[in-house]
Amino acid sequence: MKDQGECCEPSGETLREAAENRLANAPPPDSSRPADELLHELQVHQIELEIQNETLRESQLALEESRDRYVDLYEFAPVGYLTLTATGQIAEINLTGAALLGVERKRLQHRRFDAYVAPKDRERWRRVFVAAMGADARQQADVGLQRGDGGVFPASVDCLRMGGDGAPAMVRVALADISQRRHAEEELRIAAIAFESQQGMVVTDPDGVIVRVNHAFSELTGYADYEVIGRPPPLLKSERQDDAFYQQLQAELKATGYWQGEIWSRRRSGTVYAAWLTITAVRGADGEVTHYVGAFSDITPHKEAEAEIHRLAFFDPLTNLPNRRLLCDRVDQTMAASSRSHQYGALLFLDLDNFKSLNDTRGHDIGDRWLIEVARRLQAGLREGDTVARLGGDEFVVVLAGLGVDAQDAALHAGLVGETLRASIIRPYELVGQEYRGALSIGIALFRNHDASVTEVLKQADLALYQAKSTGRNSVRFFEPAMQAALEERGALEAELRQALARGQLQLHYQAQVDAMGRVIGAEALLRWVHPQRGVIPFARFLHLAEEVGFIVPIGRWVLETACARLRVWQAIPALRGLPLAVNISGRQLRQPEFVAEVRAALEDAGVDPGCLKLELTETTVLDDVDDTLAKMSALRALGVHFVMDDYGTGCLSLLHLRRLPLDQLKIDDSFVGSIIDTPDSEVIVRTIIAMAGTLGLAVVAEGVESSAQLERLRACGCSAFQGFLFSRPQPPAEFEAHLAATPASL
Repeated sequence: MKDQGECCEPSGETLREAAENRLANAPPPDSSRPADELLHELQVHQIELEIQNETLRESQLALEESRDRYVDLYEFAPVGYLTLTATGQIAEINLTGAALLGVERKRLQHRRFDAYVAPKDRERWRRVFVAAMGADARQQADVGLQRGDGGVFPASVDCLRMGGDGAPAMVRVALADISQRRHAEEELRIAAIAFESQQGMVVTDPDGVIVRVNHAFSELTGYADYEVIGRPPPLLKSERQDDAFYQQLQAELKATGYWQGEIWSRRRSGTVYAAWLTITAVRGADGEVTHYVGAFSDITPHKEAEAEIHRLAFFDPLTNLPNRRLLCDRVDQTMAASSRSHQYGALLFLDLDNFKSLNDTRGHDIGDRWLIEVARRLQAGLREGDTVARLGGDEFVVVLAGLGVDAQDAALHAGLVGETLRASIIRPYELVGQEYRGALSIGIALFRNHDASVTEVLKQADLALYQAKSTGRNSVRFFEPAMQAALEERGALEAELRQALARGQLQLHYQAQVDAMGRVIGAEALLRWVHPQRGVIPFARFLHLAEEVGFIVPIGRWVLETACARLRVWQAIPALRGLPLAVNISGRQLRQPEFVAEVRAALEDAGVDPGCLKLELTETTVLDDVDDTLAKMSALRALGVHFVMDDYGTGCLSLLHLRRLPLDQLKIDDSFVGSIIDTPDSEVIVRTIIAMAGTLGLAVVAEGVESSAQLERLRACGCSAFQGFLFSRPQPPAEFEAHLAATPASL
């Protein structure tokens, strides 16, 4: 056994082990233990302290190393770091950030960061900062920053909110100088602009395969980029220069990396032109050729001049379609081919509906854009070999060849083409940010051999076109011999109409308007042409003719003056005194600058109360120029004149316009009244109009009432004013006044 001294004096290693064990499971001190045990205990404590100190030193060193690494990473990071308070003051900034701003760090403390933002970008910075303070999402923007020396550099600022849970909210900002990036972008833009110069440019790989071309290349050669990329330039060769020329070119280019000279090339169309070509080799860092860049320009201005003269002589300058001169040549060629093949051809005369309205309301530049788009769609809808030409204005002509030897089959084919073109044109257009929907009327004339001249075929198609427009527009019609007779009849009617006013053949008839009790509450003046041979012609039959020949304005003026004179006569008749009289106003009449003055003069000359005159306008008339219409209506309303919206429900007048216009009454179109018994939709429309009018404080009158059943249904819908054959037909002044004398008005 070992004695006690050996137990009390362990080796240094034993003492350390004991100390470590004690640290792990130290027994409570005992004051009754012997002195040697206490000494041993003190030695163990001393070793424990040494271990603790050593551990503490190691932790301290590790902490300092970690802190130093963090400081290095933070202070010398490739981007600047800032911490901003909620008021935008700099609470902390690293050395990189101070260096970017060119200001000592201590001078930046507690200063507002926006003081270093370029004035033009401060508002943008404030929006980014506010957004960062208000959300957890990262906010980023590019702004100009001012250095301490006054210089400005572009910077990217990336913001993220910090704090929360009791800690003050702050924003951590990372900023980086993006001058090099901006410079690189500028260089790329310059290079792109240089590449897209007026010279044609082509880039090939070392083997001569095209990898890129610019727009000028496509303009000069006629080839789109997708047609040449991946192919060798020989597709542009002409026969003007032999293989030996190209071999010499390749040898010189390989030897010197450069070639310049005149070369004959071929466009996609097949035409040959002279070009001045420069080819330069592009070498990489290793000196090897990576690409060849060729730049060329057309050096045949006399050929371009000839082409321009030809274009001006034979093509429409706006749409680049054949003009009338070239069209006649194409039709003549097609007729000659028809004589050889005995196949039918067709000529389609196309006219855009309401083109003048588009020009007048949105300007000629918008009208031109539409014509260009129409031309593109027409070309896209035809076969190769067919011709589309522009005669001028909104008139186009299409020539179809090879339609077969059977007339019926040829007509069917031509009709299908016409319907296809019409469907293409009525698709919506995007014109300067606004949608527009057009319409197209088409007249078709078939031809074979030289049975008719070009002029005659054009005239036949024009007649068919007139028929298409007179029967509602936006349709396709074929020429028929009966159309010639109709045209001659129309010509005679036009000549007679021009004399009708001077010869006193125009008259106003009057139709009563009644209330729910059948009492007369107003009248409408309706124009009639009392023809010496044709009898009484209603206005609807010669309205379009009067508008087309421009005679509607003097007729409208005469109607207005005659109606006011009739009101003066009624003032002397007790049964008619104060009876309101409605007069229809045409769109062309309303557009006249002197329209308001003419109405005022007619009222003053007749000496009648303006409150007895009601002017009826259609939705289409109003929509031609809403602002002009509103101004004229307001001026006349100030005089006391009342306004009625005629044929309401057949147009597309918005509720916004309806509220703006100073209207007094809506007139339900007779098409809804005529179908109100058999068509539930018509009744729904009538009820809707009446309800809407009541909401807007407008009166309503239903026109075209011809049966008691219609009257009862209208009453059930809430209508309280009516006009139609059920009550009275339009009557000459004497008959109308006698009728009202027997049926007193209720005013």
